Amino acid sequence: MTVTDGRGRAVRAPGLAAWLTRIAPARARGEVGIALVSDARIRAFNARFRRRDQATDVLSFPGDAPRTSPLAPRASLGDIVISSHTARRQAKDAGHSYATELKVLALHGLLHLLGYDHHDPADRGRMARLERRLRVRGGLPAGLIERAR
Repeated sequence: MTVTDGRGRAVRAPGLAAWLTRIAPARARGEVGIALVSDARIRAFNARFRRRDQATDVLSFPGDAPRTSPLAPRASLGDIVISSHTARRQAKDAGHSYATELKVLALHGLLHLLGYDHHDPADRGRMARLERRLRVRGGLPAGLIERAR
């Protein structure tokens, strides 16, 4: 797992990659890229890929299918893009650290990479339940879905 600025340069996010790897569901096998970007950059991605011309906190871009051979390189689960500006504001509003907010957003993004979608009526709360279970395992005060309610 790598954490970059979205242009391939490593950024400091102490413990984020290790934490997400530790609490991820067993079926989350593959590489994940996390990019910390500006509000302007995530707004551009949101407009281009979701047709919503506004900044958001986290976007997920699924990667290729998992490899079946143990000799093949690990497949890419995809990329998680987080607005560092929005994450800082949300951390302040929630009364916790920026590092904690990055974990909240990375977990939420990972679940989307795994195919969960809390906006889809067919989800029936599955994503919220899994997010709650994993955030408790990871020591987070609340998940993104819980907080939005």
